[in-house]
Amino acid sequence: MRIIGLDLGKKRIGVAISDELGITAQALTTLQRGSFADDCAALRELVQSYGVEEIVVGLPLHMSGQLGQSGQECQTYGKRLAKNLSLPVVFWDERLSTVAAEKSLLEGDMRRSRRRRVIDQVAACWILGGYLDMRRGRL
Repeated sequence: MRIIGLDLGKKRIGVAISDELGITAQALTTLQRGSFADDCAALRELVQSYGVEEIVVGLPLHMSGQLGQSGQECQTYGKRLAKNLSLPVVFWDERLSTVAAEKSLLEGDMRRSRRRRVIDQVAACWILGGYLDMRRGRL
């Protein structure tokens, strides 16, 4: 069963995909945000071509663990996505995922212009990886 992970931003959506066994997460692509219908169409295409059966959406929480405005918007988006794609959507705490992604890209000595192009999908990979670890009982 393949699972897709999403890092929802205001301008872009980072996308990661699991392997078929649901063990590892790989950065897949970054989508430019458009209307909800445009986003759904792009995600539907990925879901169909990879045989995705579940979606994990990074949930932005405050460091205190409380849900803020962006977290509420993310939940609304995820619920609409579940309805439109007819797939279960799971929300996963994304605190510090972008920081971790940036750190790993810096350690890989990646140029700034390249980091900007892949940071969202690497953050999605961190989100999905955390969820997959939890499913396997590693967290």
